[in-house]
Amino acid sequence: MVLQINNLHQRYGSREILSIPSFGIEHGIYWIQGENGAGKSTLFRTLAGMLPYEGEVKLSDKYDLKKDPVEYRLRLNLGEAEPLYPSFLTPADLIAFVAEAQRAPREQADMLTEAFGINYLDNPFGSCSSGMVKKVSLLLAFLGDPSVIILDEPLITIDWEAREVLFGLINTYFDRGVTFLLSSHQLFEQEGMHVSASFRIQDKTLVRMPQL
Repeated sequence: MVLQINNLHQRYGSREILSIPSFGIEHGIYWIQGENGAGKSTLFRTLAGMLPYEGEVKLSDKYDLKKDPVEYRLRLNLGEAEPLYPSFLTPADLIAFVAEAQRAPREQADMLTEAFGINYLDNPFGSCSSGMVKKVSLLLAFLGDPSVIILDEPLITIDWEAREVLFGLINTYFDRGVTFLLSSHQLFEQEGMHVSASFRIQDKTLVRMPQL
């Protein structure tokens, strides 16, 4: 399994948000659906190691998020739906920091910067539009050598040119063996992308949706 979840429980105080007995996926592109507030972003942030949780999360039947946190995080990247970065920080600062943490070569960061048209590297995030910030977030998700990339609502606030770049990168990385978890309120098929399977967060767990 590329990604395996066992007995995952996520709570905010006494309120249980997620309760997933078992979930596993092989290499593919997967669409995670759910109503607003269903827990999609919570699930994604949990898988990225950003939130404490109960249960087991493993990559490639080998890297346990709790037991092997560094090796795990080097292999799973997250692009958040509405990223927030310190207003004084610049895209250049953040890209350099994440590239070093993900052990990404300079050439990769430069290629992605050019592909997304990020020509505002030295502008503080406080002066950037939401679309400009989102493109930096998407760039960060492709840095390094991940085996899984999670993109939470990747299509919001970006223009058509950035969409074409994004889908081109998804196809390229997928061909290299990277698995994707995507969420969107828009149908990916309308964007010309075939998904391997769709899952819906329903009653706090993940339910596989029938193929159309």
